[in-house]
Amino acid sequence: MVFGVANKRSIAWAIAKAWASAGARLIFNYQGERIKENVEELVGEFGEKTPLFKCDVSSDEDIRVFFEKARGETDRLDLLLHSVAFAPKEALEGDFVSTSREAFRMAHDISAYSLVALAREAAPLMTNGGSIVAMTYYGSEKVVPHYNVMGVAKASLEASTRYLAYDLGPKRIRVNCISAGAVQTLAARGISGFSQMLKYYQERAPLKRSCEPAELGTTGVFLASDGAAAITGQVIYVDGGYQIMGM
Repeated sequence: MVFGVANKRSIAWAIAKAWASAGARLIFNYQGERIKENVEELVGEFGEKTPLFKCDVSSDEDIRVFFEKARGETDRLDLLLHSVAFAPKEALEGDFVSTSREAFRMAHDISAYSLVALAREAAPLMTNGGSIVAMTYYGSEKVVPHYNVMGVAKASLEASTRYLAYDLGPKRIRVNCISAGAVQTLAARGISGFSQMLKYYQERAPLKRSCEPAELGTTGVFLASDGAAAITGQVIYVDGGYQIMGM
């Protein structure tokens, strides 16, 4: 299952393509009618019968209906990708101290709690074990100006990953995060000063660059594979080495 494809530049799309190339049969969600057409066009690359169902992850009812429909397509689930995050635009522009209560609640609900809600529904389908992968970012552990409440929500997401890994481990379900470097996505362009962030990677990262969507895709395949069979509760950095730098 792939949650979070919005357009062809989405990290979720890069991972979905890599999973499909490795032999996975995919089921997709779309958040609402506004992006349905975009997602339908992309998913069409895998054939007309590729399942695509509405699911706004802030709605427990949407999640319930989504999995009900999914169970009509398959009796077993191996992989789940959570590439979903949102905060109001104004919360990503000013100072963190100005974050409203509603913006804080919304960012955590959509960006972090949704992983818990999806994992709860997915686990009973992972009868042969499985791999759940969530997307995070370095702003969860260090201050990235203007990332603001999204950084705090990503910290919550990473902590949720660890607790889920503990709960689901006995069922042989692994839960990990990929922490991507700065990537030109629709979501990233909503962050004030994003072009400066990209420049920082080019100047300071050991590899003198961030990462490409295709590289995130191959990391997603690794975490889905037997090669990662003993890896759970971890944050895997795919960022040109930027995370190791102090100065």
